Amino acid sequence: MSSAGEGLSRPLPEQVRLHVVELASQILGSMPASAVPLPLRGIARFDPRKRAKLGSAPIAAQLESDKKFRELVAETLSAGWPELVASLAEGVMPPAAEPVLVAAAAYLTRPPGWAGMVEIARADLEQSAAAAEGSAQEQTLTRLREQLAAQKSSAKEESDRLREQLKTARSEISDLRRKLHDARERAKAADARAAEVEEAAQEVKAAAASAGSAGESELRRLRERVADAERQLEATRRAAREGRSVEDTKVRMLLDALQDAAAGLRRELALPSSISRPADSVASVAPGRQGVQAVPARALADDDPVLLDQLLALPQIHLIVDGYNVTKSGYGTLTLADQRNRLLTGLGALYAQTRTELTCVFDGAELNGPVPVSAPRGVRVMFSAPGQIADDLIRQLVRAEPAGRAVAVVSSDREVAESVRRMGARPVPSVLLLRRLGRG
Repeated sequence: MSSAGEGLSRPLPEQVRLHVVELASQILGSMPASAVPLPLRGIARFDPRKRAKLGSAPIAAQLESDKKFRELVAETLSAGWPELVASLAEGVMPPAAEPVLVAAAAYLTRPPGWAGMVEIARADLEQSAAAAEGSAQEQTLTRLREQLAAQKSSAKEESDRLREQLKTARSEISDLRRKLHDARERAKAADARAAEVEEAAQEVKAAAASAGSAGESELRRLRERVADAERQLEATRRAAREGRSVEDTKVRMLLDALQDAAAGLRRELALPSSISRPADSVASVAPGRQGVQAVPARALADDDPVLLDQLLALPQIHLIVDGYNVTKSGYGTLTLADQRNRLLTGLGALYAQTRTELTCVFDGAELNGPVPVSAPRGVRVMFSAPGQIADDLIRQLVRAEPAGRAVAVVSSDREVAESVRRMGARPVPSVLLLRRLGRG
């Protein structure tokens, strides 16, 4: 071992210091608690993965000042690297050994000349670091040269592209100049033609002014003839109204007589006061027997708010309502039961106001249980049979009506609207019925 006065002129290289601290931290974990140096007892209780990192400075100081602790760590190193320690004890540094390991072994075992060995290892480490830095700089320089070459190539390509664009632009400018010249020539020709037309117009205007006086006199004469004709027409209408008033009185008397006779005949024959409507003959699923599921709504906008009022004013009109098409358009967020109840309540109020025959059709193609439906007075509620959609049931209702009867179908389904229109019914968008029911 070296003399007590031998030491380092500079601190250990960082890699060497980390290595000896790591060795010492491993020793701390295996030492008895009583044998651990007093300054390191708290560090010995650290997690092995954190011991070297958190206790680096105290461990390095203890190694420097505590010979016994340093020799204990050196024994562990000697057990792992006996050939290296033996060579250093003889003053020989193995040429193939790692400089960090050589310096750590020399620092811990302290053979004669250990400080010089550490300095030699330091020089080797610095040389390796310089070589690595030089290699990195060389790689950076090579990369920069490649980037410069790529930029030069890109700049050349960009320059060539700009030259082509400039050439194309010059050609386009030449074409535009030629077109501008042609346009100017056409403008001059158009101005000349306009001048000729204006001159001709002035001549026509003068001729029209000369003919204006003759036209005004003819117009006055024609107006007088029209006034005479209107007076004669009014006299004829007055005479016709007086004659028709007598005839209307006679016809009204005959109609009253026929009406009284029909009423008496009905009482005598005990005929029923109500008749079966054609829509009652169409087969459907009765409400309350099975359940229904929704059909997607396809509402179409319409800007004629008075159309439905005009249709309801027609005598004996039959209004057929595509139920779910209307409810999905107006309040599709409700449950199906609430949608049906809300629509039927509104239709009941509409019947009370208009006394119109109303039929509301719901899709029952997937009935799967009882559907409680309370139809308001005057409203016929029908569900399509399983395997049939409400659209088909609506078409059957339209076909069942006699030719010439006023029938309106409330649905925003374009296919339904076009098919019933071909059959003679008047389609009405769902939004109009919703607005009518909203007015109350």
